[in-house]
Amino acid sequence: MQHKLLEILRCPVTRSKLTIKIIKEKKRLFGEDTFTVVEEGVLFADAGWFYPIVKGIPRLCVESFLDHESFLKENLEDYASRRENILLEQGDLLKYVVKKNKRTKQSFTKEWGVYNYKTDKTWDADDEGMIGRFLKETDEAIDTLKGKVVFDAGCGNGKLNGLLGEKGITNIGMDFSNSIEAAYANSTSANVHFIQGDVQFPPVAFGYFDIVHSSGVLICTNNTELSFSCLAPTIKNGGKMSVWSYHPRKNFLHNFFNSIRSVSSKLPLTLQYYLYAATLFPVSYIVKKIKGNPQNSREMMVDILDWFTPEFRWEHGHKEAAAWFYKRQFCKVKVTTDELFGFNVIGEKNTAL
Repeated sequence: MQHKLLEILRCPVTRSKLTIKIIKEKKRLFGEDTFTVVEEGVLFADAGWFYPIVKGIPRLCVESFLDHESFLKENLEDYASRRENILLEQGDLLKYVVKKNKRTKQSFTKEWGVYNYKTDKTWDADDEGMIGRFLKETDEAIDTLKGKVVFDAGCGNGKLNGLLGEKGITNIGMDFSNSIEAAYANSTSANVHFIQGDVQFPPVAFGYFDIVHSSGVLICTNNTELSFSCLAPTIKNGGKMSVWSYHPRKNFLHNFFNSIRSVSSKLPLTLQYYLYAATLFPVSYIVKKIKGNPQNSREMMVDILDWFTPEFRWEHGHKEAAAWFYKRQFCKVKVTTDELFGFNVIGEKNTAL
């Protein structure tokens, strides 16, 4: 974690600023410049909340003090009492977040664990294609992004964040799962920051970002519109929200697969992986190769896991998504992309409405 990131971070529960106990720092090379980063530490907030920094990443999910218990036990003498105080005061909140988050974190950790940063494309796009897709979805150009700060809420493998950083665009990539570790490890730009967090409890300052981009993420939470409403306050007045969603399809095979996932997604994740590898993958591989699809086997498996393993996978129409924006003081709402599986909508925040 770079020190300047601390000014942007907030406790996801109390919204208070954070203080830091540095345990371990190291030098990290970004391009030709070397920066001192916090490799290990603890962040403290109001009302007794605390969060670990592990492998250079601030872990700012509400339940992070439980997920990283062994690390905190080693580095906080009063960990046990701090833990018990939070559980006593906020036990219902902890039960809620642990229940809603557990399977989703596991599924996306597994999905991006298949991905190879050196060779694989992301959703069929190479580096140039990823930048082009982002610009089209957000209705921006590289020149219009200069000087702006982007919040990528649900950054997945973090590849896009690195590409934006290399073009001089400051951005924060946040993901729910441990895929954030590989995203951070493969980052080569000082313009990029990575944090682990929950879109329903965004651990960043409100009214801060010029652009908040969430591509295919809110639809994988327990409530898409609720997640949208939790992210909206992080945008500054005049800033832009960009959201990509699945849309319903009148297609037998699509709906048949959704019926399968409604059952299979409840199975243990390891069992799901081998089940899909033995059934869906061979069929998908043959069909795609016949059609001339250039995906390699890992990219195909990421596609399958992305569809079938998430606990939640909602589909929405254009008008429904637009209503999320209008109800929360956004104007200039429009669809920027509309493709086979989904679409992207943007809107500009206007608190004068």
